Parts: sequence; structure tokens; C-alpha cells
Amino acid sequence: MSNPRKVLFLCTGNSCRSQMAEALVNAKLGHEWQAFSAGTKPAGYVHPKALAALAELGIRHQGRSKHVDELRHEIFDVVITVCDSAAEECPLWLGPGKRIHRSFPDPAKSDNMEDFRNVRDAIEREILPLLKNLAQ
Repeated sequence: MSNPRKVLFLCTGNSCRSQMAEALVNAKLGHEWQAFSAGTKPAGYVHPKALAALAELGIRHQGRSKHVDELRHEIFDVVITVCDSAAEECPLWLGPGKRIHRSFPDPAKSDNMEDFRNVRDAIEREILPLLKNLAQ
């Protein structure tokens, strides 16, 4: 079996959307993809409600909020920006991988658990099939 492809989820704060995307991909597509996440201006923590939304699906995420510079030497097959400001600030050094933008609302702005679930579900609906298609 070949090594999984690498995907980076890039967001601004790296506390909610990119963390949920990383966890969902590693939990559900880990045989095909190895997911990472980072932020252009990391918050320094993973939002507890993002972790709770993942736990509802049986996913125990161990990620931490980090700056994209920490991944400067990684080579990614795909970089997916999950918020508009990260798409605008996406570093040029991210290499030859395909770049894709999918904007999801920031659930931390409302701090409502239902918003975290909605974003988690939207990421699962949009990102997992996208990566499955790219792996073919």
C-alpha cells in the first residue's frame, strides 16, 4: 500500500473549521489521506465546542492550534483554505500542491453548539467526497 496523500486545511485561527476538517479526514479517510491543519493567525487553542462536535461522531481529536510556518517543510498534495481571509493570506511557499478554497462560516463567532455541528456536517458533506475524487 502506498503512503497516504497529504492535505493541509488552512484557516485564520486554526481553532475550529480547519481542526474539524483535519480530524474528520484522518478519522474517515486516513487510509487515503493524512490531514494537517494550521492558521495564518492561530488562536493558540482548539475550541472546546469543536472538540465536542467531533466527539459526538466518536472522534477524539488531539490536534493543537499552530501557525502555518510550522509546516513550511512539508509537501502537500492539496491545500484547502476553509475561510476567506486564509484564502487571501495563503502563503506562496506551500509548494506545488493543488489549491482549493471552500468557505465555511466561523462557528466561534456565535459560540452556539448547533453552529459547530452545522459546520462539522458541511465539512463532512463537501470535503470528504472532494478528497475521495482527488484520490482516484
